[in-house]
Amino acid sequence: MILIDAHCHLEAKDFPQPAEAIERAKAAGLRHAIIVGLMQKSGDFGVALEVAKAHPGFLTPTMGIHPHDSADATEADWATLERLCALPEVKAVGEAGLDFYYDHSPRELQELSFRRQCQLAKQVGKPLVVHVRDAHELCHRVLKEEGMTRGQIHCFTGDTEAARRYLELGFHLSISGVVTYKKTEALQAAVTFAPAERLLVETDAPFLAPIPNRGKKNEPSYVAHTARKVAELKGMDPDALALQCAKNTRDLFGLDVALG
Repeated sequence: MILIDAHCHLEAKDFPQPAEAIERAKAAGLRHAIIVGLMQKSGDFGVALEVAKAHPGFLTPTMGIHPHDSADATEADWATLERLCALPEVKAVGEAGLDFYYDHSPRELQELSFRRQCQLAKQVGKPLVVHVRDAHELCHRVLKEEGMTRGQIHCFTGDTEAARRYLELGFHLSISGVVTYKKTEALQAAVTFAPAERLLVETDAPFLAPIPNRGKKNEPSYVAHTARKVAELKGMDPDALALQCAKNTRDLFGLDVALG
């Protein structure tokens, strides 16, 4: 099975020795992974760039400000983000978006941060990585108003109508281990509805480990379980589905990855 993990976090607090998880990922058939860099706190954008540089050819970084941290970002942080997102090795802006489940930052500041990163993605000509929880209506409206047509709805957990609306904008739906859980019938129906050419598979490591690893720390190697579940829902051969998702991820992020 040829795989790309379309969204993972390998920060030092969760992966003090990321090389070990990367070796397990390669053994599981992964050709590549998108490592998401985020502002950890004001003045600190974490280790994603450093880890990616240590594993050239296998990791590609993004950079963003998570909606949880919207209230903490200073103008100096925004200047840093603009500089980082302009780097050629950084292939996307985000994850950015809206999280109205936890509401760790005021909703109006989340929206401002989201719009600002939409504009940054257009400025640097790169796709946008979107986080959305309990906010699909506003998320879709912001993306449409900001003229966004290219990116990843990361850890998509919406229903078929939400899927249709994001797909119509031009976005890809990135499916996490949540799809393997019980009582996710609406998400599973959305995955069945979406064309395979617009799907990605991800871990969101260290979060949301798929069954049979639910409850454990997630890592990129576990993306194979998600790919198998998506293949089952799509009525596809698992190898063919994994390869299609890998091609979709490669094309969306402009990766130089051999998938033969």
